[in-house]
Amino acid sequence: MPEPDSISAPSEAMRRRVSAYPGTLTFHDLIRKNKRQSVVLMIVMVLLGVAVGGIIASALAVYLGAAPDLESLVPSIVVGCAVALAAALLGTLWSWFGGANAILRMSGAREITKPMDPELFNVVEEVAIAAGLPMPRVFVIGDSAMNAFATGRDPKHAAVAITVGLRQKLTRDELQGVMAHEMAHVRHLDIRFAMLMATMVGLIAFACDAFWRVLWYSRGGRGGRRGGKDGGGAVVLVLFILAILLAILAPLVARIIQMAYSRQREYLADAGAVELTRNPLGLASALQKLADDNEPLVDTANRGTAHLYIVNPLRKMRDAHQAINSMFLSHPPIQERIARLLALSR
Repeated sequence: MPEPDSISAPSEAMRRRVSAYPGTLTFHDLIRKNKRQSVVLMIVMVLLGVAVGGIIASALAVYLGAAPDLESLVPSIVVGCAVALAAALLGTLWSWFGGANAILRMSGAREITKPMDPELFNVVEEVAIAAGLPMPRVFVIGDSAMNAFATGRDPKHAAVAITVGLRQKLTRDELQGVMAHEMAHVRHLDIRFAMLMATMVGLIAFACDAFWRVLWYSRGGRGGRRGGKDGGGAVVLVLFILAILLAILAPLVARIIQMAYSRQREYLADAGAVELTRNPLGLASALQKLADDNEPLVDTANRGTAHLYIVNPLRKMRDAHQAINSMFLSHPPIQERIARLLALSR
């Protein structure tokens, strides 16, 4: 099956995208850049979660009268930060041991053996050997839409899944590019970090919601309207206002950080696929077929699992994820991903 025309003969717009990258660009450059950006986003997310825990805990202590002065706020802040970190750890551990199997069940994936699809197994084995990883379990999703994803907390417990539609429509080089992309996710421990990010988003939203509920159900609370001693009333008021602002903005900011992290890891997996296959055109051609697919919806996908797929599987998000680089999207524009790959092939 030949490459899509837009890959073999790129449009003027695509040529402009490609020319924006330096001629010396390598997949090593892209991997280093995206790893740095991912680490920064992870640190920012954890710090945001700790800040939300500490500030909301201290604000509630003031409001409920448990902290009558500034000195007594310190234990509340420390306890809030510690609880936030402990909750993040517990939530991540829960996802760690049960998340992968739950995702596979939700997606309707069924595990297959080598005799059922020798070519697919051979491709996955080649990529696993190139990555220096154990052979993952291989799953097929009985859906005519074109998509694939990887899951598993570490390389020893990894699984790759591909829809029937994508499996039937790819050449061997394109299939290798897609499987290399998914194995790059496994190699970079993306699923592990994605679980942590999702846990932090959920905990931040939960903490902010709990803060609002406490305020609502304790409107007759006693300590929050007293200034405290030693002229600390103004500082306490500022702290309380800051807590309210955080409760409003933190869930939105956390979601934005999670989506930015997800986009960076998609770029990183694309570059990792090139490292494993040394063939950027294979993945670029597969992505173009995914972009041209008229049936993007994977029936069993939802907003909780959409970020795992190689392209967003939700119908309403299809056009946005192809053309718009938005802070609220989990995948970068497909054409931008293709441009990066074509830049590596020069």
